[in-house]
Amino acid sequence: MSDQQKELRGSPPNYEALRLMAAGTLGAALLGLSSLTFAGTVIFLILAAPFLVVFSPILVPAAMILILSTAGFLFSGGSGIGGLAAILWLYRKARGQLPYAADQLDFVRMRVASKAWDMKERAKEGGQFVQNKAQENTEA
Repeated sequence: MSDQQKELRGSPPNYEALRLMAAGTLGAALLGLSSLTFAGTVIFLILAAPFLVVFSPILVPAAMILILSTAGFLFSGGSGIGGLAAILWLYRKARGQLPYAADQLDFVRMRVASKAWDMKERAKEGGQFVQNKAQENTEA
């Protein structure tokens, strides 16, 4: 077996397609969550508006409604921006327009994955060694 075959066999698998599917799923889920949260916040404000008018002397519920509606809009906007960012990344990745220094990030990611793969193999070998020694000691 050549060195190149050994190197290819010991390298971790490429998860590019899985990453693209995950990014698309994440983007779609965040956009859906954003639209549902936005619709829920609008419905909540529509239903809460008469209560604000009727109970205006009571400021605590008004403040709670204001805080909850603001939090809903902020969460909705944040989820929408996150979903759009994931879809934009997916679009740029599919077109080959990698972000700045993406090749260096991929290189570092592959080095880390390679080291993790090596450590996994060493741990497996170490476990087998300890298991063999334990069997030898129990037999003796």
